[in-house]
Amino acid sequence: MRPVFPLALAIAMMGSLAMAHAQSIIRVGVIGLDTSHAGAFAKIMREAPANSPMSKLKIVAAFPGGSPDIPSSIDRVPNYTKEFQSQGIEIVDSIEALLEKVDAVMLNSLDGRKHLEQVLPVFKSGKRVFIDKPLAADLTDAIAIAKLAEHYKTPWFTSSSLRFTPTVYRYREKSDRKILGAHAWSPCSLEPHHTDLTWYGIHGVEALYTAMGVGCDEVTRTKTEGTDVVVGRWKDGRVGVFRGIRSGTQGYGLTVFGADFLENDAKYEGYEPLVVEIAKFFAGGATPVLPQESVEIMAFIQAAQQSSDSKGMPVSVQSVMEKATEQADKKVQAMIR
Repeated sequence: MRPVFPLALAIAMMGSLAMAHAQSIIRVGVIGLDTSHAGAFAKIMREAPANSPMSKLKIVAAFPGGSPDIPSSIDRVPNYTKEFQSQGIEIVDSIEALLEKVDAVMLNSLDGRKHLEQVLPVFKSGKRVFIDKPLAADLTDAIAIAKLAEHYKTPWFTSSSLRFTPTVYRYREKSDRKILGAHAWSPCSLEPHHTDLTWYGIHGVEALYTAMGVGCDEVTRTKTEGTDVVVGRWKDGRVGVFRGIRSGTQGYGLTVFGADFLENDAKYEGYEPLVVEIAKFFAGGATPVLPQESVEIMAFIQAAQQSSDSKGMPVSVQSVMEKATEQADKKVQAMIR
């Protein structure tokens, strides 16, 4: 009779390997099936090569959400819900139910007004979360999100996909190159429930900040029906400009003025670079965009709004931060009681 030990050992080893593989998979939950990002991110994860950090992500559950007063949100929910169901992803009726089934969360809700309320239970759970753009509909909620994350000690980040596109992110990776200024542009459609530039102009503002870094002191905005031009003056004297496009030919771009270079070949290169960063973050990696920078981007946008409301007067970033922080503190105290 042949010994059974080798067979038993082989079976045990196969079981161990299967268990190790299962443990290496990061179960991801999605909040918000009202944006094309949800489906696009899911497709990138499914098709990721085995050697990519994205291959470890598996979306297992989703909470559809949707905002009835934004047609481009609520009208998308049925089709994206069906798409996720067809892939075997469980659809749940609450964020609390979602959190019981996942290791990490992508908050993709199109409506920035929903983010503060929707991210609170995620922060309480301690599960890492990526918050899709915009971080919030206004600066007050953005600061409240950052304060709640700090209170619950939960890692998070937010970003436009423009930041990590290689021809843009190179300016953050190569910190030895002295940048004197930058000029970014992107489409800039508006939505009445959001501070103007959060809705779509956030893409160009994020690209601008990727090159310039934090430290904007003062913002001036000129707004017409088809165009926004926002000029930011940094504390060290550098100048960054964002142009938002609502009429004419639209696109994404970034010109960077350096001490010994001038480059204008940056372009949009898809969602995959962002999804790679999400995967590394969900696996325990460092936070790819620090909260300080994400909040300052929202302060830049808020100052731009106040500038145009004041007929183009310059507005201090610090002044809008102070006002919004007072309002955010009240919200946070009410939410953690």
